[in-house]
Amino acid sequence: VQLQASGGGLVQAGGSLRLSCAASGRTSGLFAMGWFRQAPGKEREFVATVYWRGGSTAMADSVKGRFTISRNYTKNTVYLQMNSLKPEDTAIYYCAVRKSSVPRYDFWGQGTLVTVSS
Repeated sequence: VQLQASGGGLVQAGGSLRLSCAASGRTSGLFAMGWFRQAPGKEREFVATVYWRGGSTAMADSVKGRFTISRNYTKNTVYLQMNSLKPEDTAIYYCAVRKSSVPRYDFWGQGTLVTVSS
């Protein structure tokens, strides 16, 4: 599975961005797609995930109420709508794919940089 993320950029605090991630290749049987982020000098952290069949979601507490994850089932694409951005949201955002119920992401995209200025 190949993942292509896009939509990052520079935005002022309080602004919005929408990230997209398209999956291609052997995408049959997708279990979930998720977003993670890694800020400078910090470890990678979970942001959000969407379960492919039912569309249910899970969000990190730090982004609840501000970020929304959604998917386009037919396009094998996941989106992360980010509103009310804060400087602490600055990070490289990675999308990833789970192909089974095993709690491990099997494939990762190249990342897209989000910079939030104060």
